[in-house]
Amino acid sequence: MHIVILGCGRVGSLLAHHLDELGHSVAIVDQDPNSFRKLGPDFTGQTITGVGFDRETLESAGIGRAHAFAAVSSGDNSNILAARVARETYGVEQVVARIYDPRRAEVYQRLGIPTVATVSWSAGQIMRRILPLGAEDEYRDPSGSIALAEIHLGARWLGTQTSALEEASGARIAFITRYGQALLTDRETVLQDGDLVHALFSDEGRDRVERIFEHGPEED
Repeated sequence: MHIVILGCGRVGSLLAHHLDELGHSVAIVDQDPNSFRKLGPDFTGQTITGVGFDRETLESAGIGRAHAFAAVSSGDNSNILAARVARETYGVEQVVARIYDPRRAEVYQRLGIPTVATVSWSAGQIMRRILPLGAEDEYRDPSGSIALAEIHLGARWLGTQTSALEEASGARIAFITRYGQALLTDRETVLQDGDLVHALFSDEGRDRVERIFEHGPEED
């Protein structure tokens, strides 16, 4: 995958390193060329000096072929502008913006831009939103046989009820996170774009649950 990152501070440089080590093609943008020193000599990606929401800069970073875009600069306005350009102008599917003011996060979520407030931020959380990584455990019972995990949800489930997802996968939906808020579901709750699904399932059925959440119901 080709991934473009805006901001080469501590957050952006750490994220760029993780993705580079995983073998992805990475381009990182920052207005300050000295910020790229944080990347070190082992970084094999591309560095671009410029304004992150400027189209010429983004095109130099390969935004036209990008699979994901993460805006993690120090400015809320720059992050959301760049994220909207990536999503709306270039059609990048996986976009996330870091927001310092958590009160604004819900507004941006409603614009279709997943946001992560700095209070709860980690490189792992950003990666969960730009790379489909299956299920990430949040809790396990003492025996290790039952897991509560955030599971990546494929586009085929959007607009369907949680009951259909439970019946197809055998997992139980514990809750979803929508617009940054936890929401208890019932059988008629309809899944929306941007929902983060937290589900309970047995460890022996993990592969099947991840596959169905990602690709849809299995055909008989």
